Amino acid sequence: MHIQVVLFDGFDALDVIAPYEVLYAGGMASDGAVTVELVSAEGPREVVSGTGGLVLHAVGSLDPERADMILVPGASGRVGDPAEVAEEEADGGERKQDESIPVLLERTLTTELPALLRQAMDDPDVTVATVCGGSLVLAMAGLLEGRHATTHHLGLDMLDATGAHAVRARVVDDGDLISGAGVTSGLDLALHVLERELGPRIAHYVEELFAHERRGTVWRARAMAPVAL
Repeated sequence: MHIQVVLFDGFDALDVIAPYEVLYAGGMASDGAVTVELVSAEGPREVVSGTGGLVLHAVGSLDPERADMILVPGASGRVGDPAEVAEEEADGGERKQDESIPVLLERTLTTELPALLRQAMDDPDVTVATVCGGSLVLAMAGLLEGRHATTHHLGLDMLDATGAHAVRARVVDDGDLISGAGVTSGLDLALHVLERELGPRIAHYVEELFAHERRGTVWRARAMAPVAL
């Protein structure tokens, strides 16, 4: 299983690093059954996060034809207001610091990322995963209508307004769409992916290796629904 983790300008570093390390460790523990790489819609490049200018290197291009799973992180910046719009870029075309999360997420819509994500969502052989505001990237691109997903609790109303079924849960498994809530949920999402794809022994091994016990119940739409008490 080959997993591509997407980088875009202003991404949240922990949204990327937490699942990347868990998935990489799962690949090591399974003798290469999982491989993972950092990519961008533009191809190999240095990508600046929204966390203090931290830079990560995308080693390849986002390619739904090569990936079995694509993981989209959220952004890091000021909480901001959903109605906030981007200001003009600083001299030299450099992105301004201290931009709001809604602005950073909206800016991804001006890149090739939405088209590539649509291609992935249309392919039944590709699973798309998101952490935190990553689900809002898909939702703002019109890709989550009618789907069950979660995001950071501050963005649930915005997610719901796009036509998605927003679920207040740490991890939501909607088949070929898996989403995680707040930033650290990337750990739990990645461990769930390992369990789903490789089985509980690999997931438990990595869980112990990282000294992290998964939180919450993975929410699924199928099976029995609760009745009011």
